[in-house]
Amino acid sequence: MRKKMVSQTSRRDFLRSVGVSGGAGVLYSAIGALGLAPAPQAHASEFRSPRQGDFTSVGLRNGRKVIILGAGIAGLAAAYELRKAGYDCRILEAKNRPGGRNWTVRGGTTETDLDGRTQTANFAPGHYMNAGPARIPQSHVTLEYCRELGVPLEAFANQNANAYIYHENSAALAGKPVRWRTAKADAYGYVSELLAKATDQGALDQALTATDKERLLEFLKDFGDIKGRDDNWAYTGSSRRGYSVEPGAAFEAGTVLAPPPSLSDVIASGLGLRFSFEFDYQQAMMMFQPVGGMDAIPRALGEAIGSGRIEYGARATAVTNRPDGASVTWVNAQGRSVTEYAHFVIAAIPPMVMARVQHNLGSNVTAALLSPQPWEAGKIGLDYRSRWWETDERIYGGVTPTDNDLCSIWYPSYGYHGNRGVVIGYYNALEPAAAYGRLSHADRESRAVSQGVKIHGEKYRTELASSFSVAWHRTPFIEGGWAGWSSQTGTEYQTLNRPTGNVYFAGDWLSNTIAWQHGAFTSARKVVTEIHTRVLAR
Repeated sequence: MRKKMVSQTSRRDFLRSVGVSGGAGVLYSAIGALGLAPAPQAHASEFRSPRQGDFTSVGLRNGRKVIILGAGIAGLAAAYELRKAGYDCRILEAKNRPGGRNWTVRGGTTETDLDGRTQTANFAPGHYMNAGPARIPQSHVTLEYCRELGVPLEAFANQNANAYIYHENSAALAGKPVRWRTAKADAYGYVSELLAKATDQGALDQALTATDKERLLEFLKDFGDIKGRDDNWAYTGSSRRGYSVEPGAAFEAGTVLAPPPSLSDVIASGLGLRFSFEFDYQQAMMMFQPVGGMDAIPRALGEAIGSGRIEYGARATAVTNRPDGASVTWVNAQGRSVTEYAHFVIAAIPPMVMARVQHNLGSNVTAALLSPQPWEAGKIGLDYRSRWWETDERIYGGVTPTDNDLCSIWYPSYGYHGNRGVVIGYYNALEPAAAYGRLSHADRESRAVSQGVKIHGEKYRTELASSFSVAWHRTPFIEGGWAGWSSQTGTEYQTLNRPTGNVYFAGDWLSNTIAWQHGAFTSARKVVTEIHTRVLAR
């Protein structure tokens, strides 16, 4: 009996030292090597969810109590993962719903902003706007959680050749909506013409062999749809620009759009600057959205955690680090002040909001919380009585970028061929968003519609049934679309990416994918791993 006890103690001490020195990944591998738990496969994800059996492996009975501030994605994900191992998690959420900036507005949704202005959405049944995140890239762990939680997905059309690019302040083609496909054909065509001419005239002879030159010219001819050597590689336009009359039956070959504007006008228009959007790692198709609204993700997380573990209307007023844990004081929905103790606290609320919560974490933590700057951001959902963008303009989903204060217009990627639909009439940030945020909702609508009429005509006004706008920087307990750092290598960023005693911080703002749910998920995973490793190593 004594020999067995010594063996268990030695093994526990060994694992504890491994955890302290090597972190969770090394600790889990050691547990597996001792035959106490399955070792992760070499190709497995870097993150491994805590498991109930981890405690048994090191001689512990169960997990610890954790209080989490904020039921946004980071807070929900932290509780969800910790609950897998039996941690006693409690989430305090100041608003009356889960999700934070993951917020889907439907008919009946009511919100009062920091200026005391209240809106109630009157969208038709089945229609909505994702006021915050609205698209998910294929590479993001957000999709992993959708799969695990059973959240159904559908395609989000982030790019659409039939959408427009609209510049009203350019040196050429100003005030003329140009189809995305047309703008791309002209930009690619003229760039190919110029490069082909330069190549054929020997400008690249020092960089290319004769064989390379011919291969490059062959590529450019196809890439830009330009003429051949006999026509001096000219770009003259083609069906890639689109048709004024579509090809049809019998002898209707279609009418290709009129000849392209000049090279000088295409360059001066700045339309070609929009195409980098397609190559951005986070923005490239395919992209996805949950069926019925983005808030399906926080709702699924909340259900998995258990509704009784989330207290809504709970506004944190103080966080106190203690030698054996931490405490949180909050005002509940009934206005009563409550204080509760836990082994750990995870602050998963916006940094500028957390900076106002009383704490004993030090002035350096307060300074660090105030270091990332909140970005103004806004959206408006325009509820239309008909889907005129489909019937009249053949636009099914996608985005129209602009150089005015709308910044972009989004067409819905759901409900095709329905009777109604909600268009995102603007999605803007910084000064344009600040300008709209200062307006009443009625004035935001009026301004957005008057700008949209320039692109789509009077139906943009006459078919409108209702609208709902959000200015994230004027939204209580959130106060920004996201928070950006001037440096993610400085002392402040490092300070908040490590615990202060028994208090941890989590959120997309502590990741390298700020403003994406992926950042919130990965930040939560990091903190969960750190807490679990710390508990196992005790």
